[in-house]
Amino acid sequence: MNSYQIVEWGKPLQLRLLEKPVPQGDEVLVKITAAGVCHSDVHIRAGYFDLGGGKKLTAEQFGSKLPMTLGHEMAGTVAAVGGDVKGLTIGEPVVVYPWIGCGVCSHCLDERDTDCEAQRSLGSRRDGGFSQYVLVPKSRYIVASHDVDLNLAATFACSGLTSYGALKKMPAMTSTDRLLIIGAGGLGLAAVSIAPLVTKAELIVADLDDDKLQAASALGAHQIFNSSGSDVAADLKRAAGGPIRGIIDFVGTRQTAELAMAVAVKGSVIVIVGMMGGSLEIPLAMLSPRNLTIRGSHVGTLDELKELIRFASDGLLQPIPVSTKPMNEINQIIDDLELRRFVGRVVVKPQ
Repeated sequence: MNSYQIVEWGKPLQLRLLEKPVPQGDEVLVKITAAGVCHSDVHIRAGYFDLGGGKKLTAEQFGSKLPMTLGHEMAGTVAAVGGDVKGLTIGEPVVVYPWIGCGVCSHCLDERDTDCEAQRSLGSRRDGGFSQYVLVPKSRYIVASHDVDLNLAATFACSGLTSYGALKKMPAMTSTDRLLIIGAGGLGLAAVSIAPLVTKAELIVADLDDDKLQAASALGAHQIFNSSGSDVAADLKRAAGGPIRGIIDFVGTRQTAELAMAVAVKGSVIVIVGMMGGSLEIPLAMLSPRNLTIRGSHVGTLDELKELIRFASDGLLQPIPVSTKPMNEINQIIDDLELRRFVGRVVVKPQ
């Protein structure tokens, strides 16, 4: 099978001919129809995450090993199953849940793989979907796509699921509250699509790119705000016209985190999702009197992925913009994604 692998950190992915896996036991082999490209792929291909202050978390410290096939947003059809697999049909369209834990810790036994300290996530720690096939280690991570288009369904495995998980960490809000979404990339747009199912708050989306902001508006954002000005926090607070009770930062830089801190009111919840990098200095003496909650959020659970696909199948989600490209353009796509050239999500398809 053809697979696009990292062979050397910081270098383009290489097309390699690998032996097609044969599933054993409870394993499932999925033939890839569509694989989404995520900003995490930019970081892992580069070989590190920026921790700020000149510090780096290397991809190897993160758990990635070479050579490795990238791609963690995967949809396709069941190609083969191990002898212990039940309930799956060859050719059935499915989505792969990639955030796989060790399988034996208390978190995994409670089906909270995302909290596992020894994750084996597909596409970041084990071979993923920039390939013709992917081997999934347990059948429970295979989710029926129902009648959802597989190009869109693939994006639910990270873009949709990460946004959904972050939204569910917001406090209870009313229609007089504001929820600020920082970043209108694939994650931010997914959050706009999903938010009405989770919160009654008015949605404000901030980004530097007017095309992305227009996409957010088309998906239902109540307000859009170009954050390229000189006094962004003050301007944004005036534009909001009311208290910003929740902030989700889908960018994750020092500047965006500082913006979140600056526009928060007493009791606000700030959720950091993005991993663009940097660090934030927080005056500890101000956390208590401001009653702030600052936390991270990393993807979501297997059950939440199933919920998202049901929402989409029931027509409750507006689809985010999805463009499709051939998988052999993957290196150029990752380059363009790093430069923020896409609106929505890009999925690649094997030739």
